[in-house]
Amino acid sequence: MIKTAGLILNSKNMNAVQCAGQAEAFLHRHHITTYNPQTENSSAAPDVIITFGGDGTLLIGARYAMKYDIPLLGINLGTVGFLTEEDPDHLDEALEAIIEDRYQIETRSLLHISSPETGNEYYALNDAVITRGGYARLIRVDAFVNQREYGSFTADGIIVATPTGSTGYSLSAGGPIVEPEMNCMIITPVCSHSMQHCPCIVPENARIRLVLNREREQTAELQIDGQSMESLRTGDEIHITGTDKKIRLIRIHPYDFFGLMRRKLSEWGI
Repeated sequence: MIKTAGLILNSKNMNAVQCAGQAEAFLHRHHITTYNPQTENSSAAPDVIITFGGDGTLLIGARYAMKYDIPLLGINLGTVGFLTEEDPDHLDEALEAIIEDRYQIETRSLLHISSPETGNEYYALNDAVITRGGYARLIRVDAFVNQREYGSFTADGIIVATPTGSTGYSLSAGGPIVEPEMNCMIITPVCSHSMQHCPCIVPENARIRLVLNREREQTAELQIDGQSMESLRTGDEIHITGTDKKIRLIRIHPYDFFGLMRRKLSEWGI
């Protein structure tokens, strides 16, 4: 039974603010405590995370879902909505389903990312990216898969995506769309200087090592799910592999990935 709900919203989106207020009032009527874990403290850990915004807001919510090992529901008030499928017009119906335990759980794979230089570890629902960031010149990244050389990329960056992330930045950079239940990772160069460098799909248990090439002085940054996490310098390495950790997405209605994909690509004019 749900006693506490964590509500995370895009505060710059007035529709999201209004919808979150509506959800808070509904949950309070059902004697469920609410708070925003981004801005408020609570003595009780939430039983569920609900996000109000687009896929970017859901990615923020995913960090708290991972932290507390709880399910995550996204109310779609953004422009894309591959992950945040629930319609705000049916908000009360969705909240009732959560309270009454009438929903399905869909698990999504995560990436485990580690930095030998700093000792930091991260998890990603969508992707990990080494990018030139605000620097004007291309970067050169040497990529290894299971200790074997995959290639040396002179590019704006390189993406390692989950199947969930295959419809995000990786797709924009020319990567394939991958069904989210597959156990794999997608390596996608960003604006590579060579046409020979194509996206590649590797098993989820593969060990990817990305090295900022040592032959020239360069700087870059590591981004996890769109958030800048670390500055990188010549010779720095980032290690990426799959993990047993999963994100649990709440589905009120049956999830039709291919139907959703057709609708979204049609909306984008692709």
